[in-house]
Amino acid sequence: MQRDDLADFLRRRRLAIQPADVGLAEGPRRRTAGLRREEVAMLAGMSTDYVVRLEQGRSAQPSAQILTALARALRLSDDERDHLFHLAGHQPPPSVGAEAHARAGLLRMLDLLGDAPAHVMSDLGETLAQNRMSTLLIGEQSRFRGDARFHAYRWFTDPDMRAHRPPDDVEHHSKVIVADLRATAARRHGDADVERLVGRLRAVSPEFARRWDEHEVKVRRGDRKRIYNPQVGLVEVDCETLMTPDQSQLLLVLTPTPGTDAAEKLALLAVVGLQQFAEPRGGDFA
Repeated sequence: MQRDDLADFLRRRRLAIQPADVGLAEGPRRRTAGLRREEVAMLAGMSTDYVVRLEQGRSAQPSAQILTALARALRLSDDERDHLFHLAGHQPPPSVGAEAHARAGLLRMLDLLGDAPAHVMSDLGETLAQNRMSTLLIGEQSRFRGDARFHAYRWFTDPDMRAHRPPDDVEHHSKVIVADLRATAARRHGDADVERLVGRLRAVSPEFARRWDEHEVKVRRGDRKRIYNPQVGLVEVDCETLMTPDQSQLLLVLTPTPGTDAAEKLALLAVVGLQQFAEPRGGDFA
């Protein structure tokens, strides 16, 4: 761990980012350039004291999970993120497919959405970034590793996953996941990452194998979903999906379904905050 260089890098990257770049208001009394330490802490989901210790070279070696959170909070490029990992004495996480990190433009849109839960996913269903309301509603989705980082894999292998959906919605959601993955597999024909994911799912989930053999295909564009949140109960939302031109990344935006109490529940969730968020083990959504 290159403690002094790590501290200097984090401090300089913080000062190089303007509040508007991450969806924060500047406020009338801002005296320093860039972000405040407490703002970085809020964006990364850690304590201000820990950010201070990192910038002063007084911390123990940060974990890979902490480094990933800092890289997202500071809007680091892929090269900068890899540099951060090297300074901290870790190997950077391997890339997945063509892009393993949310594009800068999608991150800016994520910041601008404010109180609307939204997250960025790869076309294989890996969560690349979330805004605060998305994390409050569905939990932190970027913490998974290995095959579990793909939503389809968790859905068909972890029974707890389905506890976040009403039983009546499970059949529909299973069909949507497989049909969308079918479309991705055709578009990325011969791609090793896609073939490995499909092969692993066929091997471990008879349900997935049966549905895959049905050869239904449908690109994910929009849907209406009901999500169980442990703090506020069942929340009904409309999901709009915006795709990059090459369809490799998706921005999913959740808005309260008209005629339901979803808007009130989301407002309450924003007040409750992360401090009281108690997520069941299998928490997920896509």
